Amino acid sequence: MKLVEEEKILPNSGGTINIVPEEPDDMWLLYNLISKGDVIVADTTRKTAFGRVRLTLEIKITAIDYDKVGSVIRVAGRNLVHNEHVDAGAFHTIEIERNKPFDLKKKAWDSDAIEELRSYGNAAKADLAVLLIQDVSATPSKTNLNKNRAAKSKSQSKSNKFFENILTEFVKHVNFNFVSLVIIASPNGTEFRQYLLAESRRQKLQQIEENKERVVVVNTSGKATLKAVLQEPEVMKLIRGKNGAVEITAWKDLCDMLSNDSSRACYGSKSVEKANELMAIDTLFISDELYRSANHGSRHKYTDLVKSVKKAGGKALVYSHNHVMGEQLGQLTGIAAILRFPLPDLDDMEL
Repeated sequence: MKLVEEEKILPNSGGTINIVPEEPDDMWLLYNLISKGDVIVADTTRKTAFGRVRLTLEIKITAIDYDKVGSVIRVAGRNLVHNEHVDAGAFHTIEIERNKPFDLKKKAWDSDAIEELRSYGNAAKADLAVLLIQDVSATPSKTNLNKNRAAKSKSQSKSNKFFENILTEFVKHVNFNFVSLVIIASPNGTEFRQYLLAESRRQKLQQIEENKERVVVVNTSGKATLKAVLQEPEVMKLIRGKNGAVEITAWKDLCDMLSNDSSRACYGSKSVEKANELMAIDTLFISDELYRSANHGSRHKYTDLVKSVKKAGGKALVYSHNHVMGEQLGQLTGIAAILRFPLPDLDDMEL
C-alpha cells in the first residue's frame, strides 16, 4: 500500500491521506478503517444523457460493502461538491479497487488506525536482505585443483555458473531503494561478493556499484540455517535498528523462554486468550495467516486480540508464513506470547 499524507496526521485530529491499495490485505484493512461519516475523493464513472462519463467525486459515506471475492470495496454516500453531471446531495457509489488511488478524509483519526495504516504502507521497506548460500559444492576444493588443469577449468566454470544464477536472483529481488543492508551468509561469501562486484562493474549494474558498502559477508558453516544466521551475535549487531530486527530479537527471546522458563511463555489460541484476560501479555506473536485470515470471523477475533494486547501496554508482532520464523510460529499453532509474569498453571485455569 502506498500512502501520501498531505500533512502529518496526529491522533484525534482531522486530516486527509492519499491511499493506493496494492494487495488484498490492503483492501481488508481499508474496509475495517473506513467508517460512515468519512469523506472519500476518487475517480469514478456516471451514466448521463451523453453516455458514461469519467469524473472525480467527493462523497460523504453512508454505507460500506466489501466484496472479498473480487477484492473490491463499495462506498455509497452523498456528493458534496456540485459539478455539471452530479448535483450536490445526490447519491453515488464508488468502487475502491487495487492500484486505484483515492483520498480518505476523517474528522478524527484514532491512534490505532494511524499506526496500522502506516505499518501497511511501510511493509515494502524490508530494510534487510539475507543471502544464504548453503551449497558449497560449486566451490572448487583443494583436491580438485590439484588433479589437473582441465579439472580446475571445469570446476571454475561450474562455480561461475552457480554464482551467475545467484546474481540473477540478487538483481531480481534486492532493491536498494528499500534495502539498506545485504548480508551474504556463506562459507564462501567473500568469493561471491568479489564476483558480485566484478560483474556489477562489467555489466554496469549501477545500483549494486553505488551500494557496494551495504553488502557485507558473514562467514557460516556449510549447513547453516537462516534461523541460525539471524541469531548470530555478529548478525544481531549488523541489523540493530533495521526493520525486522525487533521481530528477530523477540523471536529469539520467545524460543529461549520456552526452553528455559516455560511459565513465562505460552502458545495456542486458548492459552494466549487466557493470558490476555489476565493482562499478562508482554509480547504477542501472531502469524499473518491468522491475523489476515480470509475468514471474517477469525480475522475479527485476532484483530480484536491484537488491539486488546496493545491497549493493555503490550506489543504485537505479525510474522509472515513465508519467513522462517513464521514457519516456526505456525508449528506453535500460529500464536504465542511472552508473559509479564509467570503463569505456571495457565492451561488449567478457568476464567
